[in-house]
Amino acid sequence: MIRYYRLEDRKLQELPEMQAPCWVNISPPFNIASIEALAEELELDLDYLTDPLDIDERTRFEFSDEGKLIILNTPVLNDHSTEERTLYITVPMGLIWTPDYFITISSYENSVLQSFLGQKVKDFNPMDPSLFVLQILEQNVYAYLRCLKDINVRRNVVEQEVYESSKNRDLKKLLNLEKSLVYFVTELTTINQLMSKIQRTNFLGIRGNEEKEDLFEDILIDNRQALEMAHIYSNILGGTMEALASMISNNLNEVMKRLTVITIVLMVPTLVASFYGMNVSLPMMHHPHAFWALMGVAVLISIILVLFFRSKKLF
Repeated sequence: MIRYYRLEDRKLQELPEMQAPCWVNISPPFNIASIEALAEELELDLDYLTDPLDIDERTRFEFSDEGKLIILNTPVLNDHSTEERTLYITVPMGLIWTPDYFITISSYENSVLQSFLGQKVKDFNPMDPSLFVLQILEQNVYAYLRCLKDINVRRNVVEQEVYESSKNRDLKKLLNLEKSLVYFVTELTTINQLMSKIQRTNFLGIRGNEEKEDLFEDILIDNRQALEMAHIYSNILGGTMEALASMISNNLNEVMKRLTVITIVLMVPTLVASFYGMNVSLPMMHHPHAFWALMGVAVLISIILVLFFRSKKLF
């Protein structure tokens, strides 16, 4: 779906058709023929519009005589999340600009672009490409921070459930959260490298503009903080998984230890009954109270064993 927007009286207005200058937003569902026609009309390399649709596309930037491209990975909630699949995934988002048009394209609906479409970001202007790119980078960092906080809250909830039940389902939830954090750490590291390279090469052409340079510095700091937070949460979750594995192993050892002690205690009456179940002459076989005497001795020995194991804190 291709939609066209323009800022008029500081409000974002949707246009019925493409009119220069404007913001072109391409979102699912896609019509490949329309994308090819758009690339031809704008005289853009078709790869600029198709590369961001590849879920495995890496974060990068490039430029040509026709325009500039930044591919940025952004976090989205996995619609197909199950016990076997990760909670959050990262998907590419393409930012393309020419002298008259700014184009955004993504294979998933994401909170970054929705914040602009819903006019939740102050003082944005799609016709100022450098500022708009910086604001998108800023909102992208905020999206990662929101997802990281959500993952941490979910981790605390699942952690309490695991302490009480230790079910495989809860352990799988923790594993899926850990996968999401691994994706976030990888992508935030790549984005940090991308922004450093953009700043070094002056790709946005903002060198000398103090306001935009300060904004870019703030975004770099926020991104590094998000990366550090992802590392911390990942380490905490990794430590939690190891601690839970040790707890489960320790609980299993305790159960086996108690079962072993119970088996030893019950072995004495069983042993006595086995001896006096043989079809041979045995002591006290004609005594009228032989059964109760033997059972009393067996119970007494069992009680002594129980007291012994309790003194050793094994029972």
